[in-house]
Amino acid sequence: MKSTDIKPLEIEGHKYGGPWISSDITMSDVTDDVMAPVVKKPGIIWILLFMMALGAVGLLALVLTIQMLKGIGILGLNHPVAWGVYITNFVFWVGIGHAGTLISAILFLLRQKWRNSINRTAEAMTIFAVICAGLFPLIHVGRTWVAYWLVPYPNARELWVNFRSPLVWDVFAVTTYLTISFLFWYQGLLPDFGTLRDRAKNKIQKWFYRILAMGWKGTAKDWNHYERAYLQFAWLATPLVLSVHSIVSFDFAVSQLPGWHATIFPPYFVAGAIFSGMGMVVTLLVILRKSMNLEKYITIRHLEMMNKVILLTSMFVGYSYLMEFFVAWYSDEPFEQYVFLNRLVGPYSWAIWTMLICNVFIPLVFFFKKARTSIPIMFVVSICVNIGMWFERFNIIVTSLHRDFLPSNWGMYTPTWADWAVTLGSFGLFFTLFLLFIKFFPAVSIAELKNILTRPFKKGANA
Repeated sequence: MKSTDIKPLEIEGHKYGGPWISSDITMSDVTDDVMAPVVKKPGIIWILLFMMALGAVGLLALVLTIQMLKGIGILGLNHPVAWGVYITNFVFWVGIGHAGTLISAILFLLRQKWRNSINRTAEAMTIFAVICAGLFPLIHVGRTWVAYWLVPYPNARELWVNFRSPLVWDVFAVTTYLTISFLFWYQGLLPDFGTLRDRAKNKIQKWFYRILAMGWKGTAKDWNHYERAYLQFAWLATPLVLSVHSIVSFDFAVSQLPGWHATIFPPYFVAGAIFSGMGMVVTLLVILRKSMNLEKYITIRHLEMMNKVILLTSMFVGYSYLMEFFVAWYSDEPFEQYVFLNRLVGPYSWAIWTMLICNVFIPLVFFFKKARTSIPIMFVVSICVNIGMWFERFNIIVTSLHRDFLPSNWGMYTPTWADWAVTLGSFGLFFTLFLLFIKFFPAVSIAELKNILTRPFKKGANA
């Protein structure tokens, strides 16, 4: 179905549904189509993808076991590069989680109806990405089994964490973000859990979804409390979109290291996080809508709107790159100037050119409508975006550390097989959780889609 074929349903002189859902969809179709992947047995494609992802998780468990036994010496960390691929992955996964809160909270407060078909997937992606991000600080400290020492709790040793350290701020910011995102996601699932409970075909499923539904009956009182709570979570989550990655950027910006000590980092990191998160959402939605037969609900118009956001944030990120180099030149600080010159022509220049091509130049194709509405093109661009954003974090961390103030302190960093295996394993963990989600939970919000169908749509109104 072409995007031009999607027209609002007209009944008794009123138009229903808006421009985002096909006019031939009924209430029953929404329930049946969205629930089909949940109630049916998994297909061969889902099984193969799940086995691959689970295999990557097994690799992750194996490498982490070896690290526990032998120590972090199996990694490529050295002096002066004490942060490497692990922290690169941490910042990358925290950034991936930003798109979910943006789509769910901010677009909800702005009453953007195009979010209703994609917010559930984006919210789930946020939770799973933050779980993957939280793994890396724990395994990076070395003695993971005593990581609880980092928690500020009263103890006989009278040891307290340094509350002036941005690393401690990270703990509070990321855990708060995870908590609010989970509650927001779960709140939106309650009506759908009630539908799954009522349509369950066996006692185990009925028991499982009855617990998750938490007594949901769909009464006017239930809906009143639901809408109030959903609104509260939305405005609570909105500041976190700006604060979480700003605090993560303070890990670098508050230091004196050339290449890190920059006031542009907070807005720069937030724009990059939304950019990479949107790229991952497009990647997942392109696969999801085809494999789960959800093309009628996740339409080309939804994906086009996502691609417009990717284009906009790409320009923000490109502007930030330009300002970094301009400020380094304008500061007349030789150490700062050398770091950025070293990034362009030094031993890691291949990384920054990969970053610039993937993040700045490739997304420019979205200026053309044919590219924004082409499934193959948007899929390739979304993959390139995430490759480029991973290399952005690698550039910030490694190229600043490996050559600092003193040439006698310089060194090279080369990731080992363990670094890459854990990186692959983190993707395996993410996709394992995501595949389980789309199998047991509705990937699209049934309640919100029905809400669109039942509300009159006026041409020119906020879509």
